[in-house]
Amino acid sequence: MDLRALAMGLAFAFMWSSAFTSARIIVADASPLFSLAARFLLSGLLGVIIARVMGQSWRLTPAQWRATFLFGICQNALYLGLNFVAMQWVEASVAAIIASSMPLLVALASWAFLGDKLRPAGLAGLIAGTAGVALIMGARISGGADPMGVMLCLLGALALTFATLAIRGATSGGNFMMIVGLQMLIGSAALFVAAAFIETPHVTPSWPLLAAFLYTTLVPGLLATFVWVHLLNRLGPIRAATFHFLNPVFGVGVAAVLLGEQLTLTDAIGVAIITVGILVVQTARQPQSD
Repeated sequence: MDLRALAMGLAFAFMWSSAFTSARIIVADASPLFSLAARFLLSGLLGVIIARVMGQSWRLTPAQWRATFLFGICQNALYLGLNFVAMQWVEASVAAIIASSMPLLVALASWAFLGDKLRPAGLAGLIAGTAGVALIMGARISGGADPMGVMLCLLGALALTFATLAIRGATSGGNFMMIVGLQMLIGSAALFVAAAFIETPHVTPSWPLLAAFLYTTLVPGLLATFVWVHLLNRLGPIRAATFHFLNPVFGVGVAAVLLGEQLTLTDAIGVAIITVGILVVQTARQPQSD
């Protein structure tokens, strides 16, 4: 097992999962698309500045620009935009659980369209992770989760799957932080346009809003995305994506602590199954094409 990659993956999963709770706090006091666009504008500018200080260039290859553009649109504008809108109606833990279905979608898309293969142990881990997600999600939906919010989160998971596969072309050649900053600026521009047509921007100033906005800008926004791009380059999309199975583990836990969302026995059992699935996939030897 690559212990450094495992540590990076665990850190990424916690930072990424905590964003569902901070997003829930933000949308309580601000319009979702406008606030997300502002977050990406700030994160993107910081990312580009840090990249320049690190000596990185924005002179990317055509393949890198194409992948960076797709990543910015699909992950930032679509995946996170849909989730921010959905969390006006669904709990942060529900959004985190749905997002954790992405590894299976990545594996299926890689097999169907890119010719990648999974060894039996890796496939068993993916199935276990999916079973854990299904167990938790089934209980939440039967408990009254909003169907429209759930549908938006599912569409977001599909967009994130495409973004995860698209970033392959952007990781070769380095410039990781520059790519992170640029794809955030692309997502910001798209979200500002969408916000102008879809919603009337509003903000109700509060200390929780300010704290949540700063946190989600710097930690899940900038730092987690930087780690995510490194993971994709180090592990490939299938193995890197399995860390999203940990979204229910951290997402449900953080939401329970900070928002008082209920943590049930079914959640705990599902989380245990998901954790086993993660370990199986990460310890299984994958083909070189991953």
